[in-house]
Amino acid sequence: MTWIQKLQKIELRFKEIESLLAQPDVASDSYQVKKLHQEHKELGEIIKSYVELKSIEQQIRDAEDIYKEHSGELAQLAFEEIQILQNKKEFFEKDIFLKLQPQDPYDGRNIILEIRAGAGGQEASLFAAELFRAYTRFAEGKGWKLELLSVSESELGGFREVIGQIEGTSVYKHLKYESGVHRVQRIPATESQGRVHTSTVTVAILPEAEEVDVDIKLSDLRIDTYRSGGAGGQHVNKTDSAVRITHMPSGIVVSCQDERSQIKNKNKAMKVLRSRLFDLALVAREESMALDRKKQVGTGDRSERIRTYNFPQARVTDHRIPVTTHHIQEFMNGHMQDMLDLVQNHFNGLDKTTS
Repeated sequence: MTWIQKLQKIELRFKEIESLLAQPDVASDSYQVKKLHQEHKELGEIIKSYVELKSIEQQIRDAEDIYKEHSGELAQLAFEEIQILQNKKEFFEKDIFLKLQPQDPYDGRNIILEIRAGAGGQEASLFAAELFRAYTRFAEGKGWKLELLSVSESELGGFREVIGQIEGTSVYKHLKYESGVHRVQRIPATESQGRVHTSTVTVAILPEAEEVDVDIKLSDLRIDTYRSGGAGGQHVNKTDSAVRITHMPSGIVVSCQDERSQIKNKNKAMKVLRSRLFDLALVAREESMALDRKKQVGTGDRSERIRTYNFPQARVTDHRIPVTTHHIQEFMNGHMQDMLDLVQNHFNGLDKTTS
């Protein structure tokens, strides 16, 4: 089946879904409606590009007719228009090709974002906080919702560990390749000699697990409660509301103390535990697959150094592509879509490097 035939098939399915959504018996089934709306939205992105591509192809034919039938300035203008339209056509062809690739079944999911300070002491924890803010700003720009699940602060206001949930459209699809080691090179505020230090943080992007994805037995859990730590003052927690859950078969430990309610802390901790166990299952599955499939669907090797943030040179370099941008402040302010697109293209065989 050619890609044009695939597009025509998608167009028929798109119209079929619209017809189904108009039927009363379907409209009364909330689960079915939710599934159809999701499919309609996903196919709608492809149809939108397909319609634009067909329009551009028609404009090219019109411009070619003018070029053949005229000479002089009018022919020159038509020729220039054809060049512009050909570039647009190439863009939409690549866009459609990417959208037609086999999709990771978890692309549409929300995520659990985990950032931990690595080598570098206080400087690593400070950068962990800055990187978390960068992802927060990126999420805000996408219209996503970010909820803080757990945070462990360092003495200077950085984060030893921070965990958040991001909800929105296809969050996992956009951020799944961010998992790995992120290296920062800069002069720390505490450095009196002006020397550049290198520190690292690790990022983990976990697709949010639903209860049906992971079977957690209560007998496998050890749940401990304790008093939350804090800076003191009127908000000191005088009850044992903090929760630590240990999943004994895997050894995974999750703690949450940010809510004053023990129940809320437990629910948040269970959400993180469920996603970590689900991620372990995904990694095990991917390791048993062929390398090409692993690249296509994988979440990224977390032991791999994927990106360097060099502040003295104002550059961000992704080592997998490789691509460098010299707009580090914009990147740290959440303007990272261009870099994420290039990484997506790389893993989907559509590499395009810039500097």
